[in-house]
Amino acid sequence: MPRLVLVRHGRATGGWDDDPDPGLDELGQQQAFAVARRLATGAPVAIVSSPLRRCRETAAPLAKTWSAHVTIEARVAELPSPEGVPLNDRVGWLRSACQGTWSELGSRYQSYRDELAALLLSRSEDTIVFSHFIAINAAIGAATGDDRVVIHSLDNTSCTIFEHDGSTLRLVEAGAEAETLFR
Repeated sequence: MPRLVLVRHGRATGGWDDDPDPGLDELGQQQAFAVARRLATGAPVAIVSSPLRRCRETAAPLAKTWSAHVTIEARVAELPSPEGVPLNDRVGWLRSACQGTWSELGSRYQSYRDELAALLLSRSEDTIVFSHFIAINAAIGAATGDDRVVIHSLDNTSCTIFEHDGSTLRLVEAGAEAETLFR
C-alpha cells in the first residue's frame, strides 16, 4: 500500500494578493531545511512538487540530500482563482471560498479536487508531495468524504500522511495545524 506524505510549502515571501508565484522567505528556507532533515531519516522515495516556486524551493533541500529528481506536477498546484479576479482581490475570494464547500464552488473546483485525488491514487510507490494548503485539504476531503474546502489549518511544512489501495485514499495522519494567513 503506497504511503503518500503531502508537505505544505514553507513560508513564502508574498501572499495571494501581491505575488502570483513567490519564493520562500528566510523562515521558509529554514522550514524547508528542517522538513528535509525530518524526512531524510527514511529511505529515499519519489518526490513530486507543485510547479510553484514556494513548493519547488521547499522540496529542494530533500532532493539535494537524496540526490533525487523532483517531478513537477500541476495537479498538486495551488487552487486557481476565478477568471478575471485581479491579483489584489484574490485573498477576499479565497477567504470566502474557504468558508464553503467544493459543491458550492462548482464544477471547475470539484474537478481540481478530483484530479488531485486521482493523481494521488495513481501513485504506485511511496511518494513525498510538496503542495499547498488548499490542495492538501482537498486530499483530506477526498479521503474522508468531507466536502468542506478547509478541514484543517495546516501549518507551513506540516506533513499529512495518506495511504491508498488503488481505489480508496485513506488519511493516516493530518499535519500540524497553525493559524494560516493565506501566504
